[in-house]
Amino acid sequence: MTAPTAISAIDVMQTRGSVRKYQPGVEMPQADLEEILTLAAKAPSSWNLQHWRYLVISSPEQKQKLLPIAYNQEQVVDACVTVAILGDLEANKTAHQIYGEALNAGQITKEIHDNMVSQVDGAYANNPQLARDEAIMNASLSAMQLMLAAKAKGYDTCPMGGFSREALIKEFNIPERYIPVMLISIGKAATPARPTTRLPLDQLVIKESF
Repeated sequence: MTAPTAISAIDVMQTRGSVRKYQPGVEMPQADLEEILTLAAKAPSSWNLQHWRYLVISSPEQKQKLLPIAYNQEQVVDACVTVAILGDLEANKTAHQIYGEALNAGQITKEIHDNMVSQVDGAYANNPQLARDEAIMNASLSAMQLMLAAKAKGYDTCPMGGFSREALIKEFNIPERYIPVMLISIGKAATPARPTTRLPLDQLVIKESF
């Protein structure tokens, strides 16, 4: 058996596209899903708070519940899974765990631990706008990494902002701590992603200052 050819990061970024039509009935091995999510979770985050949570929707019953919430976009039914990317509005609470484990492992000193936890708690104190901005920004970093990881594993994806966040929260019992950022369908394409154009760099890049 010939070993699969490795795909470069550049190839992944160049070939990834938003696929909206998937082969129905394809089951994703649990090992593939776990690897994709593990890679997604390696994204960077402010203070390493890892603001993302992944609500994985894969059963036929749950997909049908998601369908009207996603404004009847069939991709949530036909794709192998749809992952709801959630942002943590109380990510500062995670700082105590993360820096506590680092302290216990001897990776940081007690002084660094106390300084970092204090810094995070101070930033989040009575500042819901910062909590929301951080949740969305950092969860989005992980979402992009998830899509690249999926492409590297031979799957296609589509990020979706068109869904009822209120209905998703209610139907899937999402705690107030988490804010829905986007849905990402993952599966095997039935139709390739539609070709898109990109603005030239001279319209995108501002050198030094406006």
